[in-house]
Amino acid sequence: MITVVGGGLVGLATALRLADRGHDVTLQDPSPASGATHHAGGMLAPVAEVVYRQEPLFPLMLRSAELYPGLLRVVEKHTDLPTGYRTEGTLVVAADRADATHLAELSEYQASHAMTAERLPLRQARSLEPALSPQLAGAVHIPGDHQVNPRLFAAALLDALSTLGVRIIRERADALPEGHVILANGLGASALHAGLKLRPVYGDILRLGVPAHLQPLLTRVVRGFVEDRPVYLIPRTDDTIAVGATSREDDRPVPRTGAVHDLLRDATRLVPGIEECDFLEATTGARPGTPDDLPYLGRVNENLIVSTGYFRHGILLTALAADVAVHLVEGTDPGIDLAACNPHRHKE
Repeated sequence: MITVVGGGLVGLATALRLADRGHDVTLQDPSPASGATHHAGGMLAPVAEVVYRQEPLFPLMLRSAELYPGLLRVVEKHTDLPTGYRTEGTLVVAADRADATHLAELSEYQASHAMTAERLPLRQARSLEPALSPQLAGAVHIPGDHQVNPRLFAAALLDALSTLGVRIIRERADALPEGHVILANGLGASALHAGLKLRPVYGDILRLGVPAHLQPLLTRVVRGFVEDRPVYLIPRTDDTIAVGATSREDDRPVPRTGAVHDLLRDATRLVPGIEECDFLEATTGARPGTPDDLPYLGRVNENLIVSTGYFRHGILLTALAADVAVHLVEGTDPGIDLAACNPHRHKE
């Protein structure tokens, strides 16, 4: 028997992949899909999410994006519930000339790592998304960056696990269960296995309703830089738009009024129609970060696999995390170098 501790997307997808392959799986989480997954944006953006000097992450992100269609096919085998998967691509835009310089430099950096990011004239960008402000200073199209809706995806995964007969223990794990364990409970993993240095990184995210006369306000993810501040707008299949996200380490696990103001101001700068949307929700999630912002992913002994610390990339890296876990359980080669993800690399 295999116990997956943690019911965020990483844990849910890992349990699904294992159960689909015939393994006897139990999932343990007091409230599945209620943690970072509930507050996530859901962008599958290995190109747009590139951060300078984090080269060890790039192959993990690209590989996970390649694995996502296969993961979704497994989900669709066992449930009819939607996942919110959309493949229209992503536009990255610049609010002013300084932001346009930043965007051009980022595009060059992405190209130097063989990533596809197509510079567009503003007129062409606005033909793709007419709601964009005519005052923007630059635009890039990334056709391969997609999205899922994390809340829908989690519900679909839970339904698929039910179909497969996976047992769900809705209790907190205060100690490692007996037998083979995959530790995928985000920040909680450090309480169950020594040497994991995890910290909460809070992110505020908003949910807006698009009124009928504006639908569809957007059809693609729009990311942007506004006076060097990053912001993103994610159109959902339910006629809502997610706007995010801040990143802060201040131990305040609730939305901050300043953050809500900044996100709405910057989103409106890129897409003026945001001002006419309905304000539905502001939430804050805690993402598990590590000292080097790389995940902890690997086998640490014959009974324990660690899979946590995915920080800002948890939704994107879900497919990779689940695939690697399957290979480690079955003793086969995952086909990717995980040396940088050694769970004990920060153990003193």
